[in-house]
Amino acid sequence: MKLKFIPFLVALFAFETGFAQDSAAVKKPVVAKLKAYKDIITAKATSKNGLFKVHKVDEKYYFEIPDSLLSREFLFTTRLSKVATGSPKFGGEMMNAMIVSFEKAPNDKLFVRAITNVAQSNPTDIISRAVRNATIEPIIMVLDLKTRGTDNKSSVIDMTDFFMKDNMISGFNAEAKKQMGTGAPAADRSMLLSMDAYPENIEIKSLKTYTIGAAPAAAAGPDGPAAPGAGPASSVGVTFEISNSVMAMPKVPMSIQVYDPRVGYYNGSYQVFSDAQQQVETNRFIVRNRLEVKPQDMARYKAGGLVEPKNPLVYYVDPATPKQWRQYIIAGVNDWNEAFKGAGFKNAIVAKEWPENDKSMNIEDARYRVIRYFPSVSPFVVAPRLSDPRTGEILQAYIGWSHSQVKTLHDWYMIQAGAADPNGRTMKFSNELMGALIRAEISRNVGFNLGLRENLGSSSTIPIAQLRDKKWLEKNPFNHSIMDLNFYNYVAQPEDMISRNGLIPKIGVYDKWAIKWGYTYTGAKDFESDKKIRLKWILDNVKSGSKLWYGTITAGTNPSDPFDPSVQWADLSNDPIKASEYGVKNLKFAMANLLKWADREGDTYYTTSDLYYTLCDQFSFLIRHVYSNVGGVHTTIKSVEEDGDVFKPVAKATQKAAVAFMNREVFNTPTWIFDPNILNKFSKPAKKEQYQKMQDNALSYLIHSPRLFRMNAATMRYGAEAVYTVDNLFTDLNNGLWAEVKSHKAVDSYKRILQKAAIGYMIKSAQDGEKLPDLSKPGLEELAGTDVPVVLQSHLKLIMDQCNAAIPAYKDQVMVAHLKYISARIAKYLDVEKSK
Repeated sequence: MKLKFIPFLVALFAFETGFAQDSAAVKKPVVAKLKAYKDIITAKATSKNGLFKVHKVDEKYYFEIPDSLLSREFLFTTRLSKVATGSPKFGGEMMNAMIVSFEKAPNDKLFVRAITNVAQSNPTDIISRAVRNATIEPIIMVLDLKTRGTDNKSSVIDMTDFFMKDNMISGFNAEAKKQMGTGAPAADRSMLLSMDAYPENIEIKSLKTYTIGAAPAAAAGPDGPAAPGAGPASSVGVTFEISNSVMAMPKVPMSIQVYDPRVGYYNGSYQVFSDAQQQVETNRFIVRNRLEVKPQDMARYKAGGLVEPKNPLVYYVDPATPKQWRQYIIAGVNDWNEAFKGAGFKNAIVAKEWPENDKSMNIEDARYRVIRYFPSVSPFVVAPRLSDPRTGEILQAYIGWSHSQVKTLHDWYMIQAGAADPNGRTMKFSNELMGALIRAEISRNVGFNLGLRENLGSSSTIPIAQLRDKKWLEKNPFNHSIMDLNFYNYVAQPEDMISRNGLIPKIGVYDKWAIKWGYTYTGAKDFESDKKIRLKWILDNVKSGSKLWYGTITAGTNPSDPFDPSVQWADLSNDPIKASEYGVKNLKFAMANLLKWADREGDTYYTTSDLYYTLCDQFSFLIRHVYSNVGGVHTTIKSVEEDGDVFKPVAKATQKAAVAFMNREVFNTPTWIFDPNILNKFSKPAKKEQYQKMQDNALSYLIHSPRLFRMNAATMRYGAEAVYTVDNLFTDLNNGLWAEVKSHKAVDSYKRILQKAAIGYMIKSAQDGEKLPDLSKPGLEELAGTDVPVVLQSHLKLIMDQCNAAIPAYKDQVMVAHLKYISARIAKYLDVEKSK
């Protein structure tokens, strides 16, 4: 089969310039006569019926596409089935997806068009003509017909090269190629393995060996980067087993439902043109599953009765999954049925074990939702979904999780909840405890498959006292949403006697509300009527600070420096500073017992090392939960019908308390996490300590230019008395970072490093404020012209004077040299400024 790629823009350019060329006659191409059907699909053919017929003749594979399916839209997907050792991608991961259509073309060929669906209009409007005239789907490929069907109602095309050679439809997408470092498939080491036809889809499996361009980075080991040569050599290449799927898009599109940023769903959109408009409108709709009421049950549904959906959502557990975990995975899926009751459905979602003896089912069949289990050394869990761009209907979805994810869940539970749960203090949990952790993890990822987005703001609506209230936690999850990306209740203290029920996340009241809002059938006749109903539900139910509040990080936001401190991952409660104080207490408890908890016969302290770095990660999260309040602004999305402001700065007292926490728990050397008795077991004293990296990272984020810009902007809008100012920040920071210098006490070497770093960051931010605005970068936050450089210079001079005044009080020569160094560095900067 010959593949002819037609770059759309090049073809368009040729059309536009063609009028200036010589009008000499163009020879018509010679069209070879099509062969008879029996000469192509011979007696040796192995044929299968399904969405359309597929044939295998010797080593050739053919599609026989009925004319009735021409111009029908098909979803082509490419997944990895089996991967090479060291691959940055895992088996089951999506590598490409594209919607295309086939249509008849001149000279016995088929055009392949990419479907983009960027604009729609009512065909009764006059403007619909303009929309049709102005939009055309690009032709990305031309396929040669080999023959016509015996009844002359179908087209036979050779698909062997299509699936074996590299192309934008059946190959890897550009981003995946870059990440994998793959070149072109090697023909002599690649082959098609099978092609199976099912009623709604065609499944193709192939073995492909790719040349290696830039080799992908190998995963780091416990002692640092992988050794050279860990990945495959470019001359050898890398081999994958690949699954391609061809699925017909729904003939009757699902009705769309409005998207609103106050309820967390993934979403799609298209532009709408109509005669009555004064501007182009955008219809935004949620991504969800098609869950419909049976016609015979509609009356009962409208009367408020629970009904079973026409087609429930069915998940199958991969037969490769260890048997002891299957019941917990099934429970994690079925837990969502309680939420679907709010939308009027019972038994809406069900999980079951894969029927291993049913030969009519294939686990690679893209129609089936499978919770895949991968024996990978890398911990991960993924829950991708492919949706119809016209309506948001989820067409394919699965959950993939790795064997090593079990260890990740174990380690996080031990570090976050081991202080509260004595059963979490051993390297091998009971099946019941580990099963409960897996159940929660699966439930959260089912939520992603249902179209829900992470609700990072949910935790901020929980009063902190409830996280230590044994009675309350016996009846309620510790968070209102399992879609909030936190692991376990790290606030609960050992003396609270909280049971496992209050430590592990569960589906909460927000999750139930979100399912009700997105999956309830309203009976409305059109999109606008349905939209009014759903938006009224939001106005009636979602109040600021309520249990149903939704918040997530906006695109372009640095997760390590969130604009809104109530919307970040891994945090808990409406009092992040107090929550972090409790969290640090539990980390100190874990650190004091780390060697005992990690005791495994024959282990050479790898386990201790892993747990220590998990503990450090949790400490860094707690630090971020605190410093993000400084200069933070709470955002509550509102529509014009609602009262109150959308933006509100974090309370001044809260910001002041945040800096006090940073001085006390972070910038004063946290000796509890620097325990030589533990570190000497696995960490060579030849590189920067992990906690030092956390200190430096926290300090840099606390006083970097974007935060100072936000604080200055808040001061200008609300007034210095109402907000925590840049001057307030450096006054409080000075009282902590330089407290020993002011009282002429010894400063340990770790804090001296921080003091040097602080001076460097302050000078850098001051210099940022002295630069002229870069007009070539619109939207860049500039300190130029603000009071920030002035404030920084004032505090730098104050620190210099403090150091100079303290020098005579010290006899330690290193300390004296340190103070002189700080003073000289500031003096050099200030002198430079004076000379300008």
